[in-house]
Amino acid sequence: ALLEAMQEHQITTAGTRRDLPQPFFVLATQNPIEMEGTYPLPEAQLDRFMFNVVIDYLPEDDEVAVVRQTTADTSESISPIFTAEDIIQFHQTVRAVPIADDIIRHAVKMAAASRPQQANSPEFINNYVSWGAGLRAAQFMVLGAKVRALLEDRSHVLIEDVKAMAIPTLRHRILTNYRAEAESITVESIIERLLQHVASA
Repeated sequence: ALLEAMQEHQITTAGTRRDLPQPFFVLATQNPIEMEGTYPLPEAQLDRFMFNVVIDYLPEDDEVAVVRQTTADTSESISPIFTAEDIIQFHQTVRAVPIADDIIRHAVKMAAASRPQQANSPEFINNYVSWGAGLRAAQFMVLGAKVRALLEDRSHVLIEDVKAMAIPTLRHRILTNYRAEAESITVESIIERLLQHVASA
């Protein structure tokens, strides 16, 4: 059901298809320490998530503000700043950002190079990776790069935008093997090597 909702933006109950209201997106959290009582998501489901973002602890002043607000006898007034139509318009604006074919090709090469036992797989991928990224990784890398370009007040995508999207886009799509675990090789370090490998190819 989650796969159907994320990919097709619909759910099927008792044989009846129901379209989900737009915009629709899924946010999920992972606990890196404790997995008791939870089930790991299969690779096909992980692949539907655009990014895997690591959120660190807040700066001290921000933690103080959170504790103050959540322990005081006050209620915060929250009002929406965007409508659903605004967000849909943002999506359309992002997709309209132009990007050169060679930059798209760079994203495709990044995803392809992460797959082990292929004709052009780097040796370190064959050594440490049991499963690499699919085509959806390149699609999300390009979409993320378009957003980054807009956030930096540019109307076109640079190759640096794609490179900046590599770690959050690939982190949950590359599955390391036992050798990588034994040698303390992280997914992030593999992606950094991928960036260097594709840049020099």
